[in-house]
Amino acid sequence: MIAVAVPMKEAFAAIQSGEDFGYMIRDFLDRFRDEPSPFLIAEEPVPLATVLNDNGLADAYLAATAAWLANKNRLPVPAWAKGASRALESPWFAARSHKLRMLLLQESPSEFRVRNLFVSANALSRA
Repeated sequence: MIAVAVPMKEAFAAIQSGEDFGYMIRDFLDRFRDEPSPFLIAEEPVPLATVLNDNGLADAYLAATAAWLANKNRLPVPAWAKGASRALESPWFAARSHKLRMLLLQESPSEFRVRNLFVSANALSRA
């Protein structure tokens, strides 16, 4: 049985924890790669900052992911993912050590950097 791709807006509507978010982002990436479509990222997901109490980290990550997927697949970047409303006020790094943070500053994809997110170049890669 093949899983059907669900639009980002619907896929992330029921997120209740950071663990749920991590699982869903991986699942969404897998489904999107099976069948890339602008339909899957067109509508803005509901804000998760108050549900996850993460100061907007998940919201910024979703916008960066949508923009990255659009650019990688030569699709239009959705309007909701272009604005500054889903950017962090302070930088967030996917690493704690100074040395790794310096590496992330260099290699983080632009879609993440503009939102003050610093991740590895392959942060959205799936095996």
